[in-house]
Amino acid sequence: MSDISLSPPDGGIVEKAITFLYYVDLPKAFAFYTEVMGFPLEIDQGWSKILRIADHAYIGLVDETRGMHRAHPVKPVQVCIRVPNVDAWHRYLAAHKVAALTEPRDSASLGIRAFVLEDPEGYQIEVQTALR
Repeated sequence: MSDISLSPPDGGIVEKAITFLYYVDLPKAFAFYTEVMGFPLEIDQGWSKILRIADHAYIGLVDETRGMHRAHPVKPVQVCIRVPNVDAWHRYLAAHKVAALTEPRDSASLGIRAFVLEDPEGYQIEVQTALR
């Protein structure tokens, strides 16, 4: 019989969940996420900046020349944030002339109202509100 457990350790994840995205122009991405999206800086490692999206949800912005990966023109990643008022966010982001901003739409099958936009290097951000 093996002593190796097939279950995750007790206590689960207690700190943070961080999704890292890789950038050619880290200062431009950092300005967008802090000044436009309003995500506060939690940890500044110089070439990596970790921003808080919500309790225990973080996004890490990484200079591609120092990180484990390189920026790539194809971005098969979507950052999704849930907000209390999707239409207010849409008006706000439209005023900032963000890239690839779509109109808000309802999805009855998903139970959300949402729109998407792109950050300065093409990562898609979905902003949504629950309909139910």
